[in-house]
Amino acid sequence: MAAALTAAAVLLQPASAARRTACATGLTCTTVGVPLDRSGRVAGTVALRVEVLPTDRTPPRGTIFLVAGGPGQGSAKTFGLGNSTSAKFFRAVFPGYTLVAFDNRGTGSSGLLECPSAEDVAGCASSIGSARDYYATADHVEDLEAVRQALGVDRIALYGVSYGTKLVLAYASAHPEHVDRLLLDSVVPLDRPEAFPTDELRAMPATLAAYCPLATCKAATPDFPGDVVALANALARKPLDAFVPSATGRERVQVGAEEFLGLVFSADLSPGLDAELPAAVHAAREGVPQPLLRLDEIANASSASEDDISFGLYLATVCHDGTFPWQPGAALADRLGSVHAALAGAPGGLLGPFGSWAFALGSAATCLGWPTPAAGSSLVSHPLPDVPVLALSGGLDFRTPTAWAASVVSQFPQGRLLVVPGVGHSVLTMDPSGCSALAVISWSTGSTPAAQCPRAKPYLATVGAYPTQLPAHLGAQQTLTVARRTLQDAEAIWFLALDSGAAAAVEPGLDGGSLFAFSRSFRLRSYAIAPRVALSGVIHVSVATAPIGFSGSVTVNGAGVAHGKLTLRNGTLVGKLG
Repeated sequence: MAAALTAAAVLLQPASAARRTACATGLTCTTVGVPLDRSGRVAGTVALRVEVLPTDRTPPRGTIFLVAGGPGQGSAKTFGLGNSTSAKFFRAVFPGYTLVAFDNRGTGSSGLLECPSAEDVAGCASSIGSARDYYATADHVEDLEAVRQALGVDRIALYGVSYGTKLVLAYASAHPEHVDRLLLDSVVPLDRPEAFPTDELRAMPATLAAYCPLATCKAATPDFPGDVVALANALARKPLDAFVPSATGRERVQVGAEEFLGLVFSADLSPGLDAELPAAVHAAREGVPQPLLRLDEIANASSASEDDISFGLYLATVCHDGTFPWQPGAALADRLGSVHAALAGAPGGLLGPFGSWAFALGSAATCLGWPTPAAGSSLVSHPLPDVPVLALSGGLDFRTPTAWAASVVSQFPQGRLLVVPGVGHSVLTMDPSGCSALAVISWSTGSTPAAQCPRAKPYLATVGAYPTQLPAHLGAQQTLTVARRTLQDAEAIWFLALDSGAAAAVEPGLDGGSLFAFSRSFRLRSYAIAPRVALSGVIHVSVATAPIGFSGSVTVNGAGVAHGKLTLRNGTLVGKLG
């Protein structure tokens, strides 16, 4: 109790008590202590890492808090205001604003919650202990309020991304008098996500169709949505199981329905996966699983570490916030039965075109082994402030359907919704067109944001169908077609391999050879996606904006193919074969 009261006293001190020190060029850092349990029943404090980047413009316009998603991402770590590139971008879209980002409790440098294994939910809960009950969204809301008080700012603007929008909305509901305006990117309403991923899966076929409008996917598949739905339901009966090439040889890989749909969901944040997925899914549906299994291996290898997103904090927040088919005090052993009963009593189409197995993608399945507090938890909804609100929604976003953004915007008299076609999750930072950034600048400066954006050009071209059956001898034109698709595949694999921020990586070709990925180039060594057609050479990034431009040259070798050298310029291959 004494420790909790001491922490509470810190929050009530004047703003001058929040001592700031320089921690990067132009950036100041401080620590704000908050009680672990604000009721005072459990002692303990959490030290929140706070970063402040003062405006470089006069007159100053205000202060904006940048709130990351997950839950589990630390905002200070995610937005990286100490990085000159990040600082320049956010200063440009929020002109005149002092920028504030802090790591939520349980993330980054604010008492990171670490778990022994991301697969062992019960073990994760046990390792955190009874403190796990104090990481709900309501706790994060009051931490945000504590930081505002410590910085001595009366009214703040808030920019939330994904789960961060839910946290921002919860703060606006709890402390409306301190909210100046809201920017909501990839919106999660206060009552979402639900126990089952109903809205997300129902919207998926239409979103998949938007990935391949007109003739974009014609060379990869005639029906991308149909491929995904059919393959997912087939994998629920029998998972894919095959050997695929790896950086160290060959590796046996298994992918079931749940993991496959998880991979599809990931495409809305990964241009490399976006480009590869239509052809890989179609090949798997046609009985050739290796392209999809290789994608799964690469995507898993480049997934975020717990330092980037805390799995423990994710569980502690989602499993505390959620409303589930079981009673809060239900025994863990009885919960699955409650889930099956709820699914059996639900109307048809609860999970869109997918079978009941797809409940595994929702929070009910995630939290089956998590000891939810006996009293349960829910956010108390108060009236929202009448302030300017801009919501951004990506037309290719699987995680946060546009319907969610529309429902939230309707609650604000000054609310505006901007849908950006051709962009997935986290619109502002993933939109290559700059249309959403211009809208945010208008919102920041009190002007009227744009009402619509043109479809953004993709970073990468969609990879054509994988050549799986080739004649014994290939002429020049046939060899050129395979070489072109091999380079498309290499470009996407290069992007995907560097998704995690690695400086370099090595990835295998589907039919042999290797790709060596670097920040602005990749080297091919007998790289092949089809029998016998092997490419070697160096390709450089010539245009870094969307669509990415590549240039370089490769030699083509292999038994029974037209040998020669090809030069790549502006997406066109020229040279002599045969």
